[in-house]
Amino acid sequence: MSERRRDIKLRPAEPADAGQIASVHVRSWQVGYRGLLPDEYLDRLRPEDRAERYVLGIGDPAQPHTVVALDGGAICGFATTAPARDSDAHGCGELLALYVDPPSWGRGFGRALLSAAQRRLAGEGFAHGVLWVLAGNDRAQRFYQAHGWAADGSRRMDDVWGISVDEVRYRRELAENAGPGVGG
Repeated sequence: MSERRRDIKLRPAEPADAGQIASVHVRSWQVGYRGLLPDEYLDRLRPEDRAERYVLGIGDPAQPHTVVALDGGAICGFATTAPARDSDAHGCGELLALYVDPPSWGRGFGRALLSAAQRRLAGEGFAHGVLWVLAGNDRAQRFYQAHGWAADGSRRMDDVWGISVDEVRYRRELAENAGPGVGG
């Protein structure tokens, strides 16, 4: 059984974190999406191509907000939230991304990041949250379902990082998670 962490440290992301966040993002895709996306595509992903695309450390609630999880001072995961982008999800908050470095899977970082993201969205006044999961990503679907998220029947083809992906939307009520979040 994997080691469970009780002393997880979270903090708001800063612009200087972009390289570490991008490394976690790429490694998570390369491991988590293996078998779901073409190997050649995953093998070509490079953190330096991702780092410049992140919006970090902006205090505007209309812009994405990212929180990072630390393991011994190194970033091992992140979650990004913002107002929902879908026209049929007006008034909802969105979990845009939640990734944990594969060596840290099963140690509570994802759960801590998800809880912080939900609190942040609820604290910004959103009663409901949405997120999109790659169709066939059973691990992610089980994770979100275990935390009260449910598929809402919406599905889309989206271009993410230069590849077309089939995604399923999940939704949940956030009000019960209201409370102090990670700094903003």
